[in-house]
This record gives sequence, structure tokens and C-alpha cells, in this order.
Amino acid sequence: MQADIYDFDKTVVPFDSGSLFIGYCFLHYPWCFITLPVILAAGILWLLHIIRFTQFKKVCFCFWPLIPKKRAVQKFWDRHEKDVYPWFRKENRGRFAIVISASPDFLLNEIARRPDVAIDCLICTRHDPKTGMILGENCRGEEKVRRLREEFAGQTLHIENVYSDSFKHDRPIFSLGRRCFHIVKGERIPFAYQDIYGAEPAAPEYQKER
Repeated sequence: MQADIYDFDKTVVPFDSGSLFIGYCFLHYPWCFITLPVILAAGILWLLHIIRFTQFKKVCFCFWPLIPKKRAVQKFWDRHEKDVYPWFRKENRGRFAIVISASPDFLLNEIARRPDVAIDCLICTRHDPKTGMILGENCRGEEKVRRLREEFAGQTLHIENVYSDSFKHDRPIFSLGRRCFHIVKGERIPFAYQDIYGAEPAAPEYQKER
């Protein structure tokens, strides 16, 4: 099967969806501020390299049990669905679209199923639907490739294009594509993998074994 891989935040939308959603919730559900000291404390521990980023991220959504979950997510995307770049919308994509993102599943599941976006396959960080806590690893870096293998175990994928805003974090998925595109303010800028990373990428025909 031929497919394209996309990062999500600052790739198909111009913002970090998780951070923007946190701000949205604090603005619309001000009682969430009671969790702010915990989030700030965890942020300091992360900046001091005392805890891992995944541990910090587990704390970031500790307000999740305090809000009307379904309504909050729907209203957030009612406001921001228009920000999805036109080239990513369903009618403008030519191949099976796989989005692999570190953002929460409870947030991206909603936009993924909206008709104008209609993501074919969504792989993102799993969270407990009741507590908001991360389940397993943050879907970032090499974890994106591991989750892709898990999702398409036993199938052969021909990865044509890979799109991301991050040279730093998305080298693993860039290595899978026949062509790579760096996203800068919504513009798709093609580049050669070896020009950025100084090595040849993985074979474009990507076989996942059972």
C-alpha cells in the first residue's frame, strides 16, 4: 500500500495542539487553575533534568477530570478546524494519510474523523480517557516508528512522502520516505535526507514483519 506520513503539530496545523488546548481549557474552565502549581512544579523538574519529558507531560493534563471532556474537545476543534492547512484537507490528498503525533489521542481523535480532514490512520500518544494520564510512551522520535510497525504489522507500506516541521525530532520518520518535506509556516519545502542528516535513508519500501 502506498501512503504518506505526516506529523501533526506545526505541520498540518500552525500550532502545538496540546499546548493550545491546555490554554483553551484554562480560559474556559477557570477552576482548572487549581492544578497549575502541580504543572509548574513538574515543568521546573523537567527543565532541571530531574524528570523525563514524558513524566512532565503526564502531569500537564491533570486537569482533564475537571472539565466536560467531549464538549471541550468539540468546541476546541469547532474553533480551530479552519486552521488545518488546505493542502492537507481530504480532497487535496492523493494517498492514504498516516498522521503520527505526540499529541493526545483524546484531542486528535475528534479532528481525525471530521469529514473535511478525515485522517485515514491516526497514531498518537495514548492517554487514559478518565484521568488524562499517558499510557505507555510519548509518541515521539523512535517511538513513532515503533508504533507504525505495531499498527501495520505484517503489511508492506510504500512510504512516498513524509511531512514534518521538525528536523530534530522527526529524523526517524523522515528516514522512511521516498521524498521528505520540511514544513515552515505551512509551506512544504522538499529536501534530500542525506543533505540534512549526512546518511542515506531507509529503503522507501518499508516492510513490517510479524
